Amino acid sequence: MLEAFVTKRRDRKAALRFLRKAMKRYGRPEQVITDKLPSYKSAFREIGNASRQETGRWLNNRAENSHQPLRRREKAMTRFRSMQGLQKFAAVQSFIHNHFNRERNFHRREEFKENRTQALAEWRQLVA
Repeated sequence: MLEAFVTKRRDRKAALRFLRKAMKRYGRPEQVITDKLPSYKSAFREIGNASRQETGRWLNNRAENSHQPLRRREKAMTRFRSMQGLQKFAAVQSFIHNHFNRERNFHRREEFKENRTQALAEWRQLVA
């Protein structure tokens, strides 16, 4: 399985660098499935593998779905100026979320209300 080579840009130069690295390591492929970015098409044309490129509506799903957790983290990171700011926020937010998340669907209503009240009382004691 081909490992991902991450680049900041998605232009022809980056696509060429990716393809050359991959072909050097794994040899010439019989078929390459990519998304429909024009940069891949021009890179394949320059290398001479244009006929081996496959693009289709659902062909690239396997690769795209494997990146979903990474994309979620990237989306969260765009709201912060630095990685350190994100780390500080995530540490505090996860602590608070875990404190109040009482998994409502596993308990009866009365138990849930009692647990939530205890959590809120404990939180007020910590904050005060």
